[in-house]
Amino acid sequence: MNIKISLLITTLAGLTTTLGIIPCFFKIKKQDNLIANILAFASGIMITISIISLIPEATNLLNEKYKPFPALIICTIFIVLGILLSTLIDNKTEKYKKDNLYKLGIMATIALMLHNIPEGITTFITSSLNQELGYKLAIAITLHNIPEGLSIAIPIYYSTKSKLKAFTYTFISGFSETFGAIIAYIFLKNIITPLLLSIILALTAGIMIDISIYELLPTSFKYKKNKVAFMYFVLGIILMFFIELAI
Repeated sequence: MNIKISLLITTLAGLTTTLGIIPCFFKIKKQDNLIANILAFASGIMITISIISLIPEATNLLNEKYKPFPALIICTIFIVLGILLSTLIDNKTEKYKKDNLYKLGIMATIALMLHNIPEGITTFITSSLNQELGYKLAIAITLHNIPEGLSIAIPIYYSTKSKLKAFTYTFISGFSETFGAIIAYIFLKNIITPLLLSIILALTAGIMIDISIYELLPTSFKYKKNKVAFMYFVLGIILMFFIELAI
């Protein structure tokens, strides 16, 4: 097991999230269009990740210990708890209500951090056991981390006009994959179990679904009620569908 290489692969894959700040360095005349389209795009991404990746993986992990029906019930319970947790976070960030974009950026960061921790665990373990497979997984993760970074950077930047804050939040989200790798290395035998991973994945799915349906998409349509934003929503779904197939 080459710990250094595995940790490096996981870290580099995670930090590609920071590439989401690239549009912040360009002067864009129609900012409302960009914000609306990126939010709709991010909504499609999060819904797709939840439905075709997080929920099935959580269910499969639960099937290792429970029969299919109880596994499905447990998964559903934690998805609902994730939605309730997202609602709680939304209420706690009520002071940012006047700056809805900033609130969205914070919630996206939290949701993607929870998503990236088990992803970091998976990448680290995979690359430790099979370095070539680890490289392939890292490439696939890189491809979907960039649009994830956009979903954080654009709301943060256009609400604060600070490239540093946009970078910081995307960095925190991306570095959580390294945190997952560290957890896997230090505590794997003691606390990382299929049950715990399934709970994290189901909770994250619930949070992402809630943010996508009740925050990102409605906010996008508030900026621009047009077909283009909806097309970006569909594009996010299609893109993540093919990326998830490649993982």
